[in-house]
Order: sequence, then structure tokens, then C-alpha cells
Amino acid sequence: MRKLWFTTAVACACAASLLTFPAATANPADGPGTVTSTAPLATVATPPGAVNPTRILYRTITANDVPTEASAAVYFPQGQPPAGGWPVIAWAHGTVGLGDNCAYSIAGPSAAERDWAYLGTWLQQGYAIVAADYAGLGTPGEHPYLNGMVMAHNVVDAVQAATRQYSSLAKKWVVVGQSQGAGAAIYTARYATEFGGPELDYRGGVNTGVPAYIEDVLLPLAPHMPPIELSPHPTAYVLYILNGLRTTYPTVDIESFLTDSGREWLTRARDACIGPLGDELAARDVVLGDLFSRPLLQIPDLHRFLARYMGLPESGYDKPIFIGQGLRDTDVITPESLRFAAVLKANGQPITLHTYPTDHSGTVNASLPDSLPFVAGLFA
Repeated sequence: MRKLWFTTAVACACAASLLTFPAATANPADGPGTVTSTAPLATVATPPGAVNPTRILYRTITANDVPTEASAAVYFPQGQPPAGGWPVIAWAHGTVGLGDNCAYSIAGPSAAERDWAYLGTWLQQGYAIVAADYAGLGTPGEHPYLNGMVMAHNVVDAVQAATRQYSSLAKKWVVVGQSQGAGAAIYTARYATEFGGPELDYRGGVNTGVPAYIEDVLLPLAPHMPPIELSPHPTAYVLYILNGLRTTYPTVDIESFLTDSGREWLTRARDACIGPLGDELAARDVVLGDLFSRPLLQIPDLHRFLARYMGLPESGYDKPIFIGQGLRDTDVITPESLRFAAVLKANGQPITLHTYPTDHSGTVNASLPDSLPFVAGLFA
């Protein structure tokens, strides 16, 4: 029997030619949101129906506000842009892994059929899509997995870079995210106006499978935890989170909390994509508690430490946000996702909640009948 512990989140066309649209003036400051290069996207990273798909490299930040370069995919819909340019969907993707070869703009999505159907629908509605890879995915450096502030900067800077580079893109945009990307989109929704400044016209956000209150669920991580049989992905997510903590807080010495086996798996997770890693963890019957040599609770003020890293903001949203949650979702903790929505509502935040009789993956496309008119209203 496979014994895998963890009940939380996350994880979770033809070759293109270069775009021919006129480029806007480069950012004179050469800071965040500046495009440094463009190249065609591989077919595997291109949804059917996308026009002139391109991979851009742009300036942004990573953990501890360190300047870095990240990548993003840009997809255009068919036809001529409307007056003012195509409105933009900033797609914040779910977990693909930590290795550069896992990056969305290189390998495409881990759930291609689902994501291509989803993104294809937005393209058909006349939206351009800017899909940030997040810092350290497909570019130098480590990816600080679930570091909310980093992902928000990456998403906003990608939109800024793309709209500066291509005059066919409007400055008005929304963020749409799933799973890890829903966490990124929630952080983006909270800080988009601040990070984008007056140059961008942020309108709101759509989120499915929100990874809420993961910091609460990580507290019991310790040796000899009783195993709970679940899918293999949650164990992979824990390894990704530990890698993200190691990248963001190197002085904490995450390795010191792990056994030799735990350190080996932590290292392997740094380069592993979600599918192969989950499969191998399952094949080897890895039990999460066996990876720890001492309780994570020995980190001083652990809950606050984790909340600072990944805790979702509970107030401060200035534009409407949509949350779609599958009631059969076991990749994130559904009661916690619903609690997060209730906290936002209690705090007077502009939230719309929809639930669906689906699992984590199924919620993505099941939400479209509700999220399409929601986003259309944001651009009205």
C-alpha cells in the first residue's frame, strides 16, 4: 500500500515565428518589466489557436528582492486587435516542478489537455495571454516555490514587459490562476495596483483551487508522523516547499531537519518535474514522516515564519476577485479554501465565490461559465 502523507496544496500548434507587431519603447530604467530578449515558443508550449506565440525574457526579482531575469510565454488571439489593443489575461500556472526543463514556456503544462482547453477558451474570447514562468523556472537561480511576493512581482513584471514590448496589447489586464498559480494570483490581486503603478490598468482576478492556510498544515511535519494514503503529488509539494524555504531563508538550514533520505529527496526535487517526481515517490512508497530527523516546530515561531512566506493576504484588495473551488478537491484542503473565502468576505473584500462538484483539476474548466462573464464585466 502506498502511504503518502499530506493533505494540502499545490500540485499541482506549429513552431512559431517571431512576432511582427511593432515594439514599444524599452524601459529606460532597464529595471523590472524590461524585456531582454524574445524567441519563438516550442510547439509543446503553444496552445492550439494561439497566434505568434513567443517566449520573452524580462527583468524581475526573486527571493529577498534580488534582481533576476525570468521568462514568460505570450499568446495572441486570432484576428486584428481591437482599438486600444488586446485585453490581457495574466495566466498564473499551477505546479510544474522546480527544474528549468519543467518551465511552462519550455515544456508546456503538466496537464496539457486541461490547460490548452482553458487557455484556448480565453483566446477565443479575444484575450491575449501572458504566462509567467516564475523566477528560477527556465532561467538561472532557484525557484522559491510558493513565495507569494516573488510570484506576484513575476506576474506583474511579465505583464509590464509584454505590454511594453508589443503595442498590440492593451494596458488593461486581469490575473487568472490555478493551484500554485491561484496562490500567485491571490498575491498578485493584492499587490497588482501597487506593483504595476499607473502604467498598467489592473481590473481583477480569477482563482481556482486556492492553496489557503498551508502554513497551518505544515506545522506537524516531524519524524514518525502517521502516514495517510493520498495521491503522490502532495508529498512532492512538501519537498518543493522545503526547497523554496531553503532558497528564501538559507540561514534556517532546512537540511538539518531531514534524514539522509530526506536530504536526498530534497536535492532530487530541485530538478524534478511534478509528474515524474510524484510517480517515483509513489513507486517507492515514500512516507513523509520518514524524511524528517526532528520536528519542523523547532524553527522559532514557525507559524509566523511560514505565514510570512506563503500566507495569503486576508485584506487590502482593491479590485474584484473570483474564487472557484471544487468540493472534491484533495490537492488543496477544500475546507481551508472555503474558510479563506469566508474570511475575505467577513473582512469586506470584493470576493465572488463559486463551488463545483469536481476535483482540483476539474474545477479549472468547470468554472468557465461563471468566470467568463465575470472577467467580461471587469473589462466593460
